[in-house]
Amino acid sequence: MKRIIYVEDDIEIGSWVRNDLEERGYLVDWLKSGVRATELIHQADLVILDVMLPELDGFTVGQRIKKEAPNLPILMLSARTAVDDKLQGLQFADDYLTKPFHPDELAARVEVLLRRFGQTFSEEIHLGHLRINLESNQILNEETGEELILTGKQYHIFMYFLKHPNQILTKEQIYEAVWGESYIEGDKSLMVHIRHLREKVERDPGNPTIIETIRGIGYRVKQ
Repeated sequence: MKRIIYVEDDIEIGSWVRNDLEERGYLVDWLKSGVRATELIHQADLVILDVMLPELDGFTVGQRIKKEAPNLPILMLSARTAVDDKLQGLQFADDYLTKPFHPDELAARVEVLLRRFGQTFSEEIHLGHLRINLESNQILNEETGEELILTGKQYHIFMYFLKHPNQILTKEQIYEAVWGESYIEGDKSLMVHIRHLREKVERDPGNPTIIETIRGIGYRVKQ
């Protein structure tokens, strides 16, 4: 059974989240402040961390946890919707979920993080005909032996996809994470960069199999 540290001071929210996760088969250590969180992390498989906490805020707790256990996934929860708050959280967290949320969405994100971090922490990712070395930042086409050279924005977009495998990402999520500013509806910058990125990583850019378009929502990279 996977053990989750859940840090939330709101009794009502904490109770139903803990109960829901336990019904799904997880062991949940529910803490109402982050003071003791670092004492338990070496027994845990994942941390769910609220931003607004007494004594130590979630950003401080999350940074301490990531410093102590860099391979322990952290899912941030927050009622804050400002881009600056999300970007601050994503400097150390592996995913960020805004309140209110549906329990099924929380469970799905937990599952994705556990699956990704449960893999042996390989320095390489194999994605179709591509081999990505995370240590050297090299992307190799194994069919041709060619190294793919990406621009800065293309690389950051691609790495953001790899950091969130199998997850449908909206244009807003990707843009805010990569550009560090609010997405303006109608801005074509992301679409242009993804088109050029596909020209480099796809066998057939006109029929992409690596970076999928999820019509009306955004994009997804399956692993």
